[in-house]
Amino acid sequence: MRLEGVTVSYGGNVVLDSLDLTVGPGEFMALLGPSGSGKTTALRAVAGFVRPDAGRVLLGDRDVTALPPHRRGVGMVVQQYALFPHMRVDANVAFGLKARRTPRAETAARVAEALETTGMAAYARRYPRELSGGQQQRVAIARALAVRPDVLLLDEPLSALDARLRSGMLAELARLHRELPGVSMLYVTHDQVEALTLADRVAVMDRARLQDCGTPHDLYRRPRTSFTASFVGDANLLPVTVAAGGGVEFAGTVLDVPVPDGATAAVPGASATLCVRPHLVGLGDGPNTLRGTLTEVQWRGATHRLYADVGGHRVKADVRELRETPPLGTEVSLHFAARDAVLLPGGTDGTDGRDDLSDLSDLGDLDEGGAADDRSQMG
Repeated sequence: MRLEGVTVSYGGNVVLDSLDLTVGPGEFMALLGPSGSGKTTALRAVAGFVRPDAGRVLLGDRDVTALPPHRRGVGMVVQQYALFPHMRVDANVAFGLKARRTPRAETAARVAEALETTGMAAYARRYPRELSGGQQQRVAIARALAVRPDVLLLDEPLSALDARLRSGMLAELARLHRELPGVSMLYVTHDQVEALTLADRVAVMDRARLQDCGTPHDLYRRPRTSFTASFVGDANLLPVTVAAGGGVEFAGTVLDVPVPDGATAAVPGASATLCVRPHLVGLGDGPNTLRGTLTEVQWRGATHRLYADVGGHRVKADVRELRETPPLGTEVSLHFAARDAVLLPGGTDGTDGRDDLSDLSDLGDLDEGGAADDRSQMG
């Protein structure tokens, strides 16, 4: 599927601004972002429930921008399952096929296949009220798969499930992706764990625009914006100044951190943001040592989360569970390796370095766009 310059607005508020995105055959793409970022609107534009103000939506070689949903050949799974309570499971799964006037024998075969694929064959004669939340979600997925779509759209399908069921459904969705290599999947979520676990690539959205796109590993290890760093995983985002002799200065300490050649941030004296993941920050002296005052300790089972005040800035470190934790107010040393740090353009004043992105990425114009919460426009 391909979106070319897709723009959507409601009442003068732009909720999706010039989105360019391509999902390859058999690829699992996650749209990740906070509420109001435009991700659900993008999904609905592909499904046909939203007509773009500008741009095109293509499925394969077909321009489907003006086609109604039932003529696009896509399957869709939404948050609340939308199962018909008066129909048994097999009838729910057959609904889309009957709407397409599929022959009865073929309908029965496809329903059986879809239920078998989702592990729900034994529940074919039950009503939705007789199923758990996870089972209902599997039925919704089976209904979407029964029409044999080339494109499967999933709109936060796990958000209504508890933690245990969500974990199980993550494994099921990963299995479906492996077993359906010809189906392209577009998955909307605000949960970074879901995106990192399932997706081949993740498109990060904020304020109606695409901010970053790449593999989960690349976005986590080498984010290109402060927003990506903070939204895809946890991160220390520290305001630094590029030092004249190399490296960067933070809270009066010069740190040995590579500065990208040719970037705006490479100019001595320029403001930048240093990104270091908390689990890559160690306790004690070492390379790139920061000294500060311990302000908080959180026990997290296998690890302790330490918070230290370093020159008025909070630094987080996730360290292996300590037998004895230092008292609050103690001076502590934290360190990190140069290879574990990423220098991002711009300061930490909320701009996320967007004005300097052209120096570090090839995403093109990513100026901020206004956005309303697209959920409020769905009815």
